[in-house]
Amino acid sequence: MVSPSALLALLRYARGYRRRIIGASVCSILNKLFDIAPEILIGIAIDVVVNQETSFVASLGLVEPSQQLLALAVLTFLIWAGESVFQYLYLVLWRNLAQSLQADMRQDAYEHMQAQSMAFFESRSSGDLLAILNDDINQLERFLNGGANDILQVLVSVLAVGGVFFYLSPLVALMAFAPIPLIIVGAFVFMRRAAPLYQVVRERVAELSARLVNNIGGMATIKSFTTESLEAARLREASERYRAANQQAIAISSAFIPVLRMAVLVGFLCTFVVGGYQVLDGSLNVGAYGALVFLTQRLLWPMTGLAETIDLYERAMASARRVFGLLDTPISVRDNGTAQLAPADARSVSLRAVHFQYPQHSGGVVGVDLQVHAGQTLALVGATGSGKSTLVKLLLRFYPIDAGEILVDGQPIDDLSLASLRAEIGLVSQEPYLFEGSIRDNIAYGLAATHKAVSDEAIIIASQQAEAWEFIERLERGLDTIVGERGVRLSGGQRQRLALARALIKKPSILVLDEATSAVDNETEAAIQRSLAQVSKHCTVIVIAHRLSTIVAADRIAVLEQGRVVEQGSHAQLLEREGAYWRQWQVQTGAT
Repeated sequence: MVSPSALLALLRYARGYRRRIIGASVCSILNKLFDIAPEILIGIAIDVVVNQETSFVASLGLVEPSQQLLALAVLTFLIWAGESVFQYLYLVLWRNLAQSLQADMRQDAYEHMQAQSMAFFESRSSGDLLAILNDDINQLERFLNGGANDILQVLVSVLAVGGVFFYLSPLVALMAFAPIPLIIVGAFVFMRRAAPLYQVVRERVAELSARLVNNIGGMATIKSFTTESLEAARLREASERYRAANQQAIAISSAFIPVLRMAVLVGFLCTFVVGGYQVLDGSLNVGAYGALVFLTQRLLWPMTGLAETIDLYERAMASARRVFGLLDTPISVRDNGTAQLAPADARSVSLRAVHFQYPQHSGGVVGVDLQVHAGQTLALVGATGSGKSTLVKLLLRFYPIDAGEILVDGQPIDDLSLASLRAEIGLVSQEPYLFEGSIRDNIAYGLAATHKAVSDEAIIIASQQAEAWEFIERLERGLDTIVGERGVRLSGGQRQRLALARALIKKPSILVLDEATSAVDNETEAAIQRSLAQVSKHCTVIVIAHRLSTIVAADRIAVLEQGRVVEQGSHAQLLEREGAYWRQWQVQTGAT
């Protein structure tokens, strides 16, 4: 059963909330004690009515029955007021605790996930991660909102009522408490059977979330291939698997409630019959008998809700296991470096015998040696899967290097803080990601890490450098134009130019273009080329390209095949060798 370990992990995580947990728990305990007291007062009232001057209250000094009843009325009012006050307090404290804990847990889980290498995201579906960060943490919140209080109050009821029972009549107490072991055993049996079922439920939620995320993101593809009915059927299958998993868990939890009710009935009948006989033979006060009958219900009937509470608990623990599974995932790229790069317009980059292989497949790079001097342009060419983009990802430390080293200005990148390293690199990908918001927001995002206000002047200069300002000016709202999710309201070329402007506004000393012109029109390609011609005068540029015509002016061109650098040199030098580069050039220029 996974729940105990998940519960211990949750308790360890919640240590910082100790005072708030204690405060909420104290209010829950006091509320339950006040809640039990009226049943005792009912028994005392019966004793007053029956025995009057010889009642229990009379022994405390109030001989007149009318005074006794008045005192009981005042005491009842105070007890009900106290119960109401502490109920309000425990509701506020538990619910606020649940909100704080879930907010902090979601933040910690997100930040831990964000610190993972890109290999982590390639091995996990976005739907599964979304389900953990949203639904699973919300499930924990639902348990803390009410379940924790319910468990605590059941425990208080057993101890407090048990103490009263054994004081008034040990025999009746033994009979009334006889069903409790059965209830406890039943609860553990239920948890043991329910735990794996709820784990499956959480997994089905993740599958359903993944299906929804994928379909929403791929809606254009779904429509273009007219597969709406197919995807609707797939979603229906995922929903059915989730429903079936829940159905199995519900079958177990629903069976637990009738069993509990019968156990409660046994305890109540024992108190009712045995206590009644004790009253008849004079060994038990009639008022005490009345208190025991009412307290039996107060003790046992709330346990019928224990099934629902345990159901909520098991769902929460299944979610906790997934959340802490994410939090316990080791981070492969640690930000342990402390060195900072000195200010510079351009930087040298050196790769020395760099080895890397992806965990999921055989791709990677083998023994790569490359050098680009500050202010120069290095172009990486080769077939798809040859390792070009991998070298960029290793430079950015998206993955840990298996062997060898990469140096920037002579410093190993492992010695640099991630912030210092990545602040110097401007990346423009083949498929740029734009965030929901305005054009202004997306360009200014390049300086978001500085936490400083970005002027419109700086945004305009960057957009002009990226040759994006012309089309921005033509838009009705200009910089305030909303780009839509992932930039869907803009053309591919416009998105690419905004991505370049976003990279240029941070004034990187190393500009990386990962096939940034491979999927754009000729006009956009020409615009980006003009931008590069100007930008490359002030920084180091690393270009990954399929179109060799875009990199003929590069200072150095490296050709990769199957993760290895097979030749390098200038455009003219490589053509003279008539090797791999020359063959690609012949194909692209139509010479062969």
